[in-house]
Amino acid sequence: MFAVRPRLPPLRSLASLSPAQINTVTQSPFRVFDRQAKRLQKDRAAARDWGNRSRTVDYVRDEVANRMIERFMDIKKNFSSILDLGSGPGHFSKLLELDRTQKVMMLDLSKLTVERDPDSEFEVQVERLVVDEEELLDAIPRNSQEAIVSCLSLHWVNDLPGVLVQIKEALKPDGVFMGAILGGDTLFELRTSLQLAEVEREGGISPHISPMADPRDMSSLMNRAGFTLLTVDVDEVKVAYPSMWELLDDLRDMGENNAIVGRRHLLHRDTLAAASAIYKELHGQEDGTVPATFQVIYLIGWKPAPQQPKPLERGSGKTSLKDVLE
Repeated sequence: MFAVRPRLPPLRSLASLSPAQINTVTQSPFRVFDRQAKRLQKDRAAARDWGNRSRTVDYVRDEVANRMIERFMDIKKNFSSILDLGSGPGHFSKLLELDRTQKVMMLDLSKLTVERDPDSEFEVQVERLVVDEEELLDAIPRNSQEAIVSCLSLHWVNDLPGVLVQIKEALKPDGVFMGAILGGDTLFELRTSLQLAEVEREGGISPHISPMADPRDMSSLMNRAGFTLLTVDVDEVKVAYPSMWELLDDLRDMGENNAIVGRRHLLHRDTLAAASAIYKELHGQEDGTVPATFQVIYLIGWKPAPQQPKPLERGSGKTSLKDVLE
């Protein structure tokens, strides 16, 4: 799908562990991202212009939430409550209807973000918690949740396998987890343009786009975390921007600034100008806009339970594939 960035008012210039070992983890042993910096970035984004700027740039998360709810509706089961992990202001939770659940618990790292929008925008009852996703089991008891969802927040956790295990532990037997996480090709246009500009102007490169999950690894990570009946698929959302500058402004207003530990806080103006020119040269479109690709990995997994259907033993089939194909 190809989306178009909404028109915005002018802005000023921007600136491996085993499952047994991870089972009891409540705080990530790895530190790729600065979680305190990410909390501040999200707080500032939610507070900017009393939240109006943040609402204007909800378009990517809203689009992904809509695609997630379509997958969620395919699950023929109702839930008394649902935990929305890394909920933000409730992009997914606002789409929930009373015929599927009575209550949603929204959990997010940022207090200003999770409290941005009023209860009147939700059809179901809302409870809000300010908790770091990496410390889920500090706030949510084991075997307590019927369903956990996560819409575009897990790409900022330091130990994704450990957080997946915590999600599985928080679920009741036969509970379901559904997630959407940004994948490795996200913003490849911006990444390549910045790298080429830094090499040209400064003789080297530094990380400006977060390391992200490889879609090919997600089935293994889900399986390793202990989920069963897995479904993993990949989709893309493409957005057209007038230039690279509007993309950078929107990422800031989304709270998606760079939060890598040891990150470089400022780029030289001439390096950014070169990156913008390279972006337009390599990826510019006939209408004068430039595209930005968001690769989204959708995940569904169930916590094992005795009543779940199980695959038959290897070699027990009675129908020949050759007969079916003929």
